[in-house]
Amino acid sequence: MDESLLQFGLKALATLFVVVGPLGVAPSFVALTEEMELAKRRKTLLRALLIAFGVTIFFLIGGHALLGYLGVTVFAFSISGGILLFMTSLPMLFGHRPALQSPERDEQASIGEDVAVFPLAIPLLSGPGTITTILLLANQARANTSRIWILALVSAAVYLISWCLLYASERLIARLGEGKVRILTRVLGIVLAAVAVQYVLNGVGGYYQSLLNGQ
Repeated sequence: MDESLLQFGLKALATLFVVVGPLGVAPSFVALTEEMELAKRRKTLLRALLIAFGVTIFFLIGGHALLGYLGVTVFAFSISGGILLFMTSLPMLFGHRPALQSPERDEQASIGEDVAVFPLAIPLLSGPGTITTILLLANQARANTSRIWILALVSAAVYLISWCLLYASERLIARLGEGKVRILTRVLGIVLAAVAVQYVLNGVGGYYQSLLNGQ
């Protein structure tokens, strides 16, 4: 793996980890599964992560085809995706889970629904922010097979890390404390905001460069 691929992989890993935000999901996971037996809680967690990973891979593989079908340019999607990610980062700066990915209490699964599907997998672990990010990264890969494989491996790594953190979520929250979790969420929000602004700048710069080349 050359240096450019390594840098791309590290950037993708950091971005996806921030957007998926397993530390931010942990309190919701604990609350949703607090009445479950340990074995059922573990099965629910595994099922939620597998579903979320499947959604991510679906948009990774079909991202280019989807944009082409909709007639959306890479530059337009980069700008709109950056704006969406920036909106996602704002609530994180105030110590909350992004509103685009966090259901309200009365929106959480009702009796008979599988919390692994809603709200854990969708939208907590693979919400609009995650889908936007993987599409933007897939566009940056530009059909490069090596980079597409790296994105698939990075996605798997992010959800594996998420499984480890959520598996130990009760002990993790108890050890860190709610205050430290909120501080960490705000720091991750700052990072995500910076990434979002860079997406917008790349989109605007690429669009004007394409106009100049067209002339």
